[in-house]
Amino acid sequence: MVLYDYSKEIRKAVRAYWRSKEQALLRNQSGARVDQGKRGGATAGKNFDGFCKLFAQLGKKHGGAALDIHANKTHVVLPGHFRPSKQWDLVLIQGGRLIAALEFKALGGPSFGNNANNRCEEALGSGIDLSVAQREGLFGAGANPFIGYVILVEDDERSRAVPLRGNPSVHFASDPAFKTASYQERMRILCERMVQERIYSAAAVIRSPPTAASTGEFGELSVNTSLNRLIARCLAHVGVETG
Repeated sequence: MVLYDYSKEIRKAVRAYWRSKEQALLRNQSGARVDQGKRGGATAGKNFDGFCKLFAQLGKKHGGAALDIHANKTHVVLPGHFRPSKQWDLVLIQGGRLIAALEFKALGGPSFGNNANNRCEEALGSGIDLSVAQREGLFGAGANPFIGYVILVEDDERSRAVPLRGNPSVHFASDPAFKTASYQERMRILCERMVQERIYSAAAVIRSPPTAASTGEFGELSVNTSLNRLIARCLAHVGVETG
């Protein structure tokens, strides 16, 4: 049961995300180097600052002054098991133990198919790498970190539609859950199954249109992949681990 509705805070972060993309695209178009299509906004690097700020503020409130919260790219690098290290988006540490690590990603057009495949590979690779590194004791004695994954999908008719073409398996039947799943639904399935397999502590997907730069509009695809629930679970974990 979620005891608090964080929708107001999420809308603020969503507005900041789309505004950051707009500003980055304008700067890119006025500069010497112009990325193809909307890529100029996607490669800005700071689009999720609003989400980092949201979790940082709430984390400090629930974790207290002793909790160190890092969002600077030089302080969010964590060791891996299959690779030397990985840069996360937000890292919470206390007393030499990793308390939480969060990853924020986006899925947008025009190539939803290629981008969706990339997001799946990234999410699985990062989550599995960190979970094994935790098992090997790389995050402090007794560390049991909350690992969170959040993906914002551009709400577009292409992301809502069932793909007409794909890359079908010719030797074996694919999982029927994907047969009629849109790209938005595929991200929901990804998030649900990553938590089911204990790759992440919680994973959330929200959908939002570019017009949300002024409204902060967003929607959720299921209770299990609710961002509101992920926030509540993360803060509960922080409270227990730092109490």
